[in-house]
Amino acid sequence: MGKLGKKARKFAKKNLPGVLRQRRKNKAIFKKRSSYRAGEYVEDDADKKSSLGSGRDTNFDDIEAASIDRIFAEDGSDEVADASESDGYLSEDFDIPAIVGGGVESNSEDDLGISKLSMQNETMLKDLALQKKKLDKLRKKDEGFGRFLEKYSRKISENDDTDFDEDEISHRRIALANRNKEGTLVTGSLVQNLSEVVSEKGCESGFITLLNAYRAACHYGAESVGCRIQNSETFCEIITVMLTKADSVFRRLLQISSSKCKKETIVELTKSSKWKKWKPLVKSYLRSSLHMLNQVTDSEILAFCLKHLRVSLVLFAAFPSLLPRLIKTAVHLWATGGGLLSSASFLIIWDVASIFGSDCYDSCLAKCFLAYSAQCRVPEIVNGSHINFLRNSFVELCSLDISKSSAKALASIGLLTKMLQWSIVTKNQNAAKQICSWEYVNFLDLWVMFISVNIRDYDLQSLLFSIIQLINGLAYLFPGPRYFPLRLKCINWLNNLSCSSGVFIPVASWMLDVLEYKIVKEGGRSGSTFNFNTVLKLPKHILKSQTFQEECLFSTIEQLSRHLAQWSFHISFPELATIPLTRLRKFHDSTSVDGMRRMVKRFIEQVEQNVDFVQKKRDEVAFSPNDHQSVDSFLQIEKSSSHAPFTQYYRSILEKAASRILNNNGKARPKNFKTKQQTASK
Repeated sequence: MGKLGKKARKFAKKNLPGVLRQRRKNKAIFKKRSSYRAGEYVEDDADKKSSLGSGRDTNFDDIEAASIDRIFAEDGSDEVADASESDGYLSEDFDIPAIVGGGVESNSEDDLGISKLSMQNETMLKDLALQKKKLDKLRKKDEGFGRFLEKYSRKISENDDTDFDEDEISHRRIALANRNKEGTLVTGSLVQNLSEVVSEKGCESGFITLLNAYRAACHYGAESVGCRIQNSETFCEIITVMLTKADSVFRRLLQISSSKCKKETIVELTKSSKWKKWKPLVKSYLRSSLHMLNQVTDSEILAFCLKHLRVSLVLFAAFPSLLPRLIKTAVHLWATGGGLLSSASFLIIWDVASIFGSDCYDSCLAKCFLAYSAQCRVPEIVNGSHINFLRNSFVELCSLDISKSSAKALASIGLLTKMLQWSIVTKNQNAAKQICSWEYVNFLDLWVMFISVNIRDYDLQSLLFSIIQLINGLAYLFPGPRYFPLRLKCINWLNNLSCSSGVFIPVASWMLDVLEYKIVKEGGRSGSTFNFNTVLKLPKHILKSQTFQEECLFSTIEQLSRHLAQWSFHISFPELATIPLTRLRKFHDSTSVDGMRRMVKRFIEQVEQNVDFVQKKRDEVAFSPNDHQSVDSFLQIEKSSSHAPFTQYYRSILEKAASRILNNNGKARPKNFKTKQQTASK
């Protein structure tokens, strides 16, 4: 074959690789179909063919409709094990003994088994009635057998006058139900007497009575089987007595101490004979407490219950079926509560994840992430402090197992990156809205915090570089002045990552670009103050106010000061500050607002002083730039001192920024930003 001509070579160079790729794709289409492999679903050939023929990039399929929290969706599936087995459910198995004076007097029947015996008696009555019917049929068919029954019927009737018919069985069942429904009236004096008896004498029957009363209090308003609560004061007294005394009583009965009480101790205890005796009491207490956590709405009662239930948390090791219910309830109260209730709930979650092993940790991590996602899926942030608490506490939970949480973080950041790439490539409006949302922003904020907290102690470099690229892409996607709050968040994230990791991240250009937002002429109207932390996109009329221009300058000076303060003692600080100083001088010459000129001029002077200081120290050194150890130790003694000029200036900037944020947060942002408020302080 002769040599190809110029046009043929050019055609082959352009088209031959594409032809080969298409052949490989077509060859993959006709591979043998496999619907299930190692527990994973494999696409059908027809689905593959349709995706190849559509011309779309398979890496971006279904990204537009993807859920950000799908990384944890499977692990956090709301599956709660069935915990309804009857062993240990005191409200069904036990009666309340009577109180005589200060002591406890048992009923004539067995306190621990009366209900069970009653159920067995009913079963026996049914069997006897069925046998009687069979005997009646045989007597009608066989006259000899009938005479035989009559012969002994007189003797039976003399010893037992019971007539085992169905009406009598129904009557007994109704009477038993009515007796259980009416129950015993629990009063405040009864609870006090029981509490004294249990504390002073260790009366076991009195403690059983308290458990039944506690069960009735936990079901207060929902059902009234077992006993009746006199009033709300009695209800509070029962709850208080049981939650404060139950753990010490259980430890005394089970003969365990707080120092040895670990998960393994309880597991070994379940194999002993004494556990079978006290298991119903422990289970009744735990199940009643869980029921109350799902029924009560008062935050103080819930926090009090969680605080004292945490002391007995290790007892859940004997009842694995109750743990999913506890995790579900605690996560719900952590996410939807506030203040003390959320803190008490998170302590429960933390202890469960720490005590009960890998499976419980995975469940806590997944459910907390899904709950955090649900709280962030809002059009605007109303309670920013609660979102920050959820973020910080979740990061603390992730820090328990860095290997697992970092794998989830990497998968989540990868999904966020694909969504951003999809938005950039397609320029789809709906995709852009999904990116510029509080859910997306709060997820980024979460993983930035996780990396910042743990980057010094663990190898999270892959996460660090991935999220830096993602943040830069987000800032690039929304460059306009209306997205200034989102841009400001990106700059703040990059500064956090740089300060925590010690890695230089060039953020000066992102901040200085903000100064070029000249939407309003010099001397325009002031406008109203508002909190940039509560919005992601500004309305157009805000851009026409002088307040917006001032806020841009304040934020730029604040973030740029933070960036330069981190490297103010580095040997390359003069080169680092060159471009920011040039652009700030240009801005200083172009603006005519005296307040803004004074602020920029002072900043320039402080940076120039630090440049001269570093330059003077650098001229005195004798090592070369290749000596990295000497470069890293440059000005370390001066850095440890807090009296450096630029350090003091940065501290004053932080104080002004904090007072300005506090001033803005103290004022309710008006609807649509239309109500006049006090102008921002300079």
